[in-house]
Amino acid sequence: MVAPAFDYVAARSYDEAVRLLAESAGAGYEPKLLAGGQSLMPMLNLRLAHPELLIDINPADQRQPSVALSNSGGLLRLPALTRHRVLLEHDLIRQHCPLLAEAVRHVGNVRVRNRGTIGGSLAHGDPTGELPLASLVLGATVRVTGPSGRRDIPVAELYQGSYATVLEPDELLTEVVFPRSPPFFAFSEQCRRHNDFAVVSVAAVGDRGPDGTWSGVRIGLGGVADQPVLAAAAGAAVSGTRLADESIVNAAQAALDVVDPPSDVRASAEYRRHLVPVYVRRVLTALRSAGSA
Repeated sequence: MVAPAFDYVAARSYDEAVRLLAESAGAGYEPKLLAGGQSLMPMLNLRLAHPELLIDINPADQRQPSVALSNSGGLLRLPALTRHRVLLEHDLIRQHCPLLAEAVRHVGNVRVRNRGTIGGSLAHGDPTGELPLASLVLGATVRVTGPSGRRDIPVAELYQGSYATVLEPDELLTEVVFPRSPPFFAFSEQCRRHNDFAVVSVAAVGDRGPDGTWSGVRIGLGGVADQPVLAAAAGAAVSGTRLADESIVNAAQAALDVVDPPSDVRASAEYRRHLVPVYVRRVLTALRSAGSA
């Protein structure tokens, strides 16, 4: 496997990267941004991507990407170049968004987690990706930089389909912002082998009151449509309940309303549809156990 020929430039700032993207678009050829490269390099070697220019944005921030909890509204702000390993290991992330730390454990392997970045994962837009799913369930927002300045896009509005985002050709993702997560979470996925692409994945968060009643339950599904989806009806079916078995079964069936699964080499659409209520039940049962612990 040999990548096609391309030009390479290391951008020293995000502004320079935006300029290079704009110049490339104006010249009528396709550039690609290089962050962690854990998805891009295999695509190049398999000739699934044919960029004429590769723009390396790693020099745009020579500092070790870190996390910062803002003083305004308790928002967790992650630079786009934050490595998966940081998401897994940083105490602040486990306290503020524990679902994010749990989801990243299922990403690739230790080599991928050492190099992969949260911004790259979200911009890549893999509909089976764990981080797009977790970010959707957590209500995250991405900050995007382009020639016209900065704009914020909720992850719920980021995707147009499989591997397709609403980012313009001359824009790049620079930051991901998370509100504080509800205290309880659960995550599960089915893979053909350990750390493979997910066949189906389910994530949920919620809060349990002193009387055992659940509120703010959000349930997300990955691998069952051309982008991660929120099962709003399923969340509504259990919000205000004590997550009794009957409520969980009802939510699991309601989750089917938002799925439109593909058939591919990993699973058929029929099999994915079969798995959705199974895994929603598992995740909601685990969420109930977490709230009772």
